[in-house]
Amino acid sequence: MDQQHFFQRGLIAWYQPEDRPLPWKGIQDPYHIWLSEIILQQTRVEQGMNYYLRFVEAYPSIRDLAAAPDDEVMKLWEGLGYYSRARNLLAAARYVTTELGGVFPTTYTGILALKGVGAYTAAAIASFAFNLPHAVVDGNVFRVLARFFGISTPQDSTAGKKEFTQLAESLLQRDQPALYNQAIMDFGATVCLPRNPKCGQCPLRTECVALRDKRITELPVKSKKLIKTERFFHYLIFNYEGKVFIQKREEKDIWLHLYQFPVVEAARLDLDWGALKQALVDKGWIEEQAEIVPRPGSKSFQQLLTHQVINARFWEIDLPVLPAGVPTDWQLIPRTALSKYAFPKVIDRYLQDKGLYLELG
Repeated sequence: MDQQHFFQRGLIAWYQPEDRPLPWKGIQDPYHIWLSEIILQQTRVEQGMNYYLRFVEAYPSIRDLAAAPDDEVMKLWEGLGYYSRARNLLAAARYVTTELGGVFPTTYTGILALKGVGAYTAAAIASFAFNLPHAVVDGNVFRVLARFFGISTPQDSTAGKKEFTQLAESLLQRDQPALYNQAIMDFGATVCLPRNPKCGQCPLRTECVALRDKRITELPVKSKKLIKTERFFHYLIFNYEGKVFIQKREEKDIWLHLYQFPVVEAARLDLDWGALKQALVDKGWIEEQAEIVPRPGSKSFQQLLTHQVINARFWEIDLPVLPAGVPTDWQLIPRTALSKYAFPKVIDRYLQDKGLYLELG
């Protein structure tokens, strides 16, 4: 028996759907499958599960999602990160509803045309919802194939993506693609783990090249080293008569369409009030002679993004009168209404740390 045949037979023989029950497994509703796949992009199953259940409850059909207000969807998504997924989710739902009559695409090409859907997601939906013969190639699949077949080509290179995709397609059980795709994904998620894989329990271990050559920790190979930019945000919580100012992020940057407190981005986090006040004067937010004194600045908060490290400090400032230079995009809202708005995680952590969702100050 050749290595590929051994792999196919061993994987299918190992797979028991009931061993890893998930609410989106075994169903053929493309809308629910699509929801789960978008939520699970860049998200662990344990974290994404409750979000999936909340979305299904809030929006039982794609038409319901398409009709939902943007802010409502972003608030429901809050905490999942990678908010472009939520924006793409809405755009795709509205496209299906308005352009396709509410009928989800039934072909790989049609699914791939939806905003936010790449080759992996399209293959997953096509196979799980319509049993079409398209192999999934995600992080789990890269890892399983790289180790079992001893592939050293970097998975993030053009050559690597082509090699892994061709191999995955050649291994696909074309008469039962949904079963095979789910099997290899579950295998990577439960046995061939990124760290501390369960090689002793692996049904494929006798033919695994990485295990034989003691290369488990070396594979798969990634060629690109991620470089992160460090940024420093000073958030201003202006308190005025039981209300605070917030604004919606609209610029082409991180956290598009989320809300924030007015912010000054600086070269460092350890600014004193004098330097920060001058920045506010330079922006025209307050007058130079304004006699306002903040409460002591908060401790630092941090949020790690894919390519950036966000360091934040929060300054609470009680205003006796409204500043003359308040920008038009600032919204003055009751302090008790903060929980209705979707904030980046770094702000959400501050609010929860201070109990400010109920009362600011």
